[in-house]
Amino acid sequence: MKYIGVHVSADPDVSVAPLEAHGLGADAFAFNLVGAQAWKTPPYTEEVIAAFRENCTRLGYGPAQILPHSAFVVNLGSPDGRKLALSRKVFIDELRRCSQLGVALLNFHPGAHLGKISPEESLEVVARSINIALSESEGVTAVIENTAGQGSYLGYSFAQLARIIELVDDKSRVGVCIDSCHAHAAGYDLSTEEGYEAAWREFASTVGFEYLRGFHLNDSMKAVGSKVDRHAPIGAGTIGDAFFRRLMADSRFDGIPMILETPDPALWASEIATLKSWAAQS
Repeated sequence: MKYIGVHVSADPDVSVAPLEAHGLGADAFAFNLVGAQAWKTPPYTEEVIAAFRENCTRLGYGPAQILPHSAFVVNLGSPDGRKLALSRKVFIDELRRCSQLGVALLNFHPGAHLGKISPEESLEVVARSINIALSESEGVTAVIENTAGQGSYLGYSFAQLARIIELVDDKSRVGVCIDSCHAHAAGYDLSTEEGYEAAWREFASTVGFEYLRGFHLNDSMKAVGSKVDRHAPIGAGTIGDAFFRRLMADSRFDGIPMILETPDPALWASEIATLKSWAAQS
């Protein structure tokens, strides 16, 4: 079964996220655990934690259907000691918040070297950051999101994702989320059947499907290999419908959260319904 959902609002607090998702017909959802640009967020109250858990149970959202997103300010590969320490502190706090909410996965961008250290050095810093965070938390898997390769962002190639995983001590608590827009922009041509098959062959041999924990479903405004991260509605970009139809028919991707981050909220319910209809045809 495909768990198709969307990144929803957590305003005024995270307990509304499952309600928002259910209202859109989603089988899965993502949300920000803390303010997306915040270095410090007040702790959750017991009432908010209980309401989130109760809403998820009542609406049928289990841990395999929920993929919260780390704050965008977090840079676990930062060459700046102060920013790195702050990033690690926020990330550890987010892992602990996941535990409070009964959530098993935390998606995050691996970080950027900012041109001040080599990419390899920065990948090693990311892995050390993950090791520290996992040692100070329990039960939650750190899910690395691939990037488009814009600027100095890390994780745009499957080889870089694999390198981070290689350096993580507890491999039972690390995984990968593939963003279709980012992969396409990074140079994996998802618009053709040949490109689709080639991408997954490389993923299987480099990273391994055992590490795949989720998807972000986005078309791309920019061309393959552009290294520019601009999301487009499903079928309205340079990837096109065919990729998403193939993905919905591919049983290798059953049972993991597949989260829309497309730019027009007015389309989310119809995009979810369309993806579900394609999945049902397989």
